[in-house]
Amino acid sequence: MDPNRTQSLDPNKTMMGTMPTINATQVVKPVQCPVCKSFNPAGVMFCVDCGLIFDRALPDDAFGAPTVQMPVLVDEAGREHVLRPGENVLGRQGDIVLDDSRISRRHAAIMVGDTLTVTDLGSTNGTKLNDVALSDSQLMQPGSVISLGGFKLTLSMPGIAAKTAMPIGGQTLQGSAPSIAATAHLVEGDNRYPLQLGPNTFGRRDSNAIVISDAYVSGAHGLIELEDDAAYITDLGSTNGTMLNDAKLGANMRTRMEPDDVIRLGSLEFRIDRG
Repeated sequence: MDPNRTQSLDPNKTMMGTMPTINATQVVKPVQCPVCKSFNPAGVMFCVDCGLIFDRALPDDAFGAPTVQMPVLVDEAGREHVLRPGENVLGRQGDIVLDDSRISRRHAAIMVGDTLTVTDLGSTNGTKLNDVALSDSQLMQPGSVISLGGFKLTLSMPGIAAKTAMPIGGQTLQGSAPSIAATAHLVEGDNRYPLQLGPNTFGRRDSNAIVISDAYVSGAHGLIELEDDAAYITDLGSTNGTMLNDAKLGANMRTRMEPDDVIRLGSLEFRIDRG
């Protein structure tokens, strides 16, 4: 056969090819996170740096509203568990699998509709909402903490501060979250972030109660719990850590703060002002 001659292929003739070889070099493109811009290995479901779940966002709606994200439960290790419309069973064998010996196979259920409610499903160790034992279904709010026999999860509502929001039913509406008077402030220089009684998550993602746009800060960095006569801080397994005065906090260790304590996140210094 003349190698320089153009060959006509018979379209009715089966052509035999060669199977791909495992020794062939294949190019695998990394995934760049749209939030922190870090590159991740191909095929991962979440950013290894800031924790953004790549497949959680719903598509933009037909009226041009911004992308809406579903509510999530954030555990004490900073892992996020996505809630879907309808019933979400939490447990060792639930829709959201939580592998902890304190948790029953079907421990509790969260119903996601126009509102979010949590119900204990007859678990062995019980369920608490904001430290109050559940006896029936209770309404959950952003920042609510549920305890499944001592295993704690915090409700986070991504995009709650967005200009337009989409309720679970899918209808676009204009509005914003109700305003609640702050009982204290987290102060950094001229910046004052309002703190409410109860849990206040902080980090780089918009789903946090306190959004800190700094490269040092992780997406879900930490948690400040404010009580009438006390304040506690917990690092949620952040990448770069949290300093309280001159001591680095251990991950997921709830630490009581004194009135003059300084929280250090890299070069940023924060204090709690109850004035």
